[in-house]
Amino acid sequence: MTAISPKKEGASPSNPALKDVKVWDPIVRLFHWTVVVACTLNLFILEEGKYWHRMTGYVVVVALTVRFIWGFVGTKHARFKDFFPTSRKIKEQVRGIIARQEERYLGHNPLASVMMLVLIALLAATALTGWMTTLDAFWGEKWLEQLHGTIANSIMILVFIHAGAAILESWRHRENLVWSMVTGRKKA
Repeated sequence: MTAISPKKEGASPSNPALKDVKVWDPIVRLFHWTVVVACTLNLFILEEGKYWHRMTGYVVVVALTVRFIWGFVGTKHARFKDFFPTSRKIKEQVRGIIARQEERYLGHNPLASVMMLVLIALLAATALTGWMTTLDAFWGEKWLEQLHGTIANSIMILVFIHAGAAILESWRHRENLVWSMVTGRKKA
């Protein structure tokens, strides 16, 4: 996860060839939008515990597996080593935000990295607890159903924070971050 400035990247506002760059590859974008659709379906549309709810959960497991592998072998900004947040990076970003001088990142910034990793962990925990409710050993266990629901609701809360932060950061940096997850491109 490297902060960029036009000077570091060789970009120049006067050079039209460097107005935007490819950041998010198709696998990262497909993962993102698969999770968005799956969470929307399972949280708001599909009936809990029924066939399509479970199938959607299995789609998330496949997406998580692909994304996990892609985090080690994928393109630059997809790799975990590119955006793994450290306490130093997080502190620097928070200080920069407070001073209104934070660095810009092409890939995930440190706080976005924390959000992404927490959401991935919660998605995995939701899938695991959902699957466990189908096992004979845990059939009808209310505590497990409640845990599954609590984790799912936590995802929903964090997704609203994530979406709000993306909109706020889009406004602050004058860059449509949501659209960049559609096109894969960001300002250079």
